[in-house]
Amino acid sequence: MFKKTDDTVQFNLFSNPKDLLNEKSRKKFSDPGAWHNLFRNHVLTGIEEDPFRPLYTQVMGAPNSSIKLLIGMMIIKESLQCSDKQLFEQCEFNLLVRSALGLMNIDDPLPAESTYYLLRKRIYTFNRQTGEDLFAKVFQGITSLQVKEFEVNGGRIRMDSKLIGSNIAWYTRYELIHQSVRQFYHALSPEAVDKKMNRKDRAALQELLKEEGSKVVYRSTKSELNQRMQNFGLLIHRLIKTFRQNPYHEALSRVFEEQYKSGDGLIQIRDKEEISADSVQSPNDLDCSYRDKDGQMVKGYSVNVTETCSDNQLNLITDIKTVKVNTPDTAFLIDAVEATNSVTGQAVDKIHSDGAYHSPINSGFCSSNDIDMVLTGIQGIQGRYDLNPIQNGLQVIDTLTGELIEAHRSTHSKSGKWWIKIKPGYRYFTQKDITNSLIRKKLKNRTIEELQRRNNVEATIFQLCFNTRNNKTRYRGLQSHQVWAYCRALAINLVRIKNYIETIRQRTINESFALIKEAFSSLKNKIYQTMCLQKSHFDLILYKY
Repeated sequence: MFKKTDDTVQFNLFSNPKDLLNEKSRKKFSDPGAWHNLFRNHVLTGIEEDPFRPLYTQVMGAPNSSIKLLIGMMIIKESLQCSDKQLFEQCEFNLLVRSALGLMNIDDPLPAESTYYLLRKRIYTFNRQTGEDLFAKVFQGITSLQVKEFEVNGGRIRMDSKLIGSNIAWYTRYELIHQSVRQFYHALSPEAVDKKMNRKDRAALQELLKEEGSKVVYRSTKSELNQRMQNFGLLIHRLIKTFRQNPYHEALSRVFEEQYKSGDGLIQIRDKEEISADSVQSPNDLDCSYRDKDGQMVKGYSVNVTETCSDNQLNLITDIKTVKVNTPDTAFLIDAVEATNSVTGQAVDKIHSDGAYHSPINSGFCSSNDIDMVLTGIQGIQGRYDLNPIQNGLQVIDTLTGELIEAHRSTHSKSGKWWIKIKPGYRYFTQKDITNSLIRKKLKNRTIEELQRRNNVEATIFQLCFNTRNNKTRYRGLQSHQVWAYCRALAINLVRIKNYIETIRQRTINESFALIKEAFSSLKNKIYQTMCLQKSHFDLILYKY
């Protein structure tokens, strides 16, 4: 049964940590600028529990544990980069962590570990069934309150993406098939195997699976591996038809569809070129895909970070998206701008990004919304011809010779192509060519400060993935990586808020000292003028007393 958390804190006379600490420790513990107090006041209190209502029955059953507490524990885990076991130890014995989670008394109970895991499972299941990301709402709600409280300027943003690997082994094509069949077969009960499989298939599977796939690859030739994959294909076809209730049925079915083709009663191995980058990379993570980006081969996901970038102000991450690794950067921009507008309540008017975010769709979106898109570069090689649209025409300049060439609109194309006559024949220009030429000229007129403003987002990416190993996380699955990214972004924002408050506090102290010094100097001059003493005598009196 769903029940909202009671935010009122009941202090116990004998179990309040403040009463058990000495004066110095109590002062640090009660410091409003301490991280645990900032977490409780600027993260925990911003968690809205109503979106989680559909996860619980409204009629019968025990009330749910505090959703704020459970979500706060998930954020704390990624902030401290600890395991689940270490998380519960910290929540049980660390006074600062308990204070951050609103457990103000030493005897305040923690939720059971099963309750913690059950909520994560329900969030993932709800996401798969409805497509609604509850953790995205948590992030947006918390960040929106932080933006309003600290008056963050959301008019200017910058963004960048990062490829991260899933916590899976790097399988070859044969190893993927071998491991998928092994998991499927080992999940079958001996009774089901004896009842539904004939002796010939059982013997064939046991022969093929008697050693690990990596060992088979090491000692086998290419033709031998192809023959073994062919033998696996016939067996997989019968397995997925016979054992539909197997927990690995989806994984093996996808592997079969992507690695084999069937027709006229025959099952054959697909050519390597027919297999897409979106195919299964591991039976343990069906969501991850493959990408080779400038020689960086990754099996996992792509994370896009969007943050504000105003001068001399607090800047926060306003949007973070996690998708399959083969998703291009151009797919992030529009969603990132709309999410930032929603979180900040302001309209984005300038975007700083690299050339990977440029596309005709994104350029059109920015133009229609009066957004200045500052690119550090543009993909592709700069063309030989400089294209300048003019009234009812196109001006084409050969950058090598400086010659102005007459351009003609093509009458046989509906796409608005233009052509010029050159010695080898004709040269055609599309609207994309014209747009790219204009963007390149605009880039040349940008100041160094504008072009370098995007660079700081790389520091955010570094902090986001600081504790990954070889750019691989400890998680598997898209949903787990989404929760990881949201929690890490909230942790980064909290650190920025803490540093910002300390900066403001130090600035206030310095200004106060300056005012006192100025007042003392003024008072000193007035006393000197009143007493008509020589300055040296007056300084001597001040020094003496």
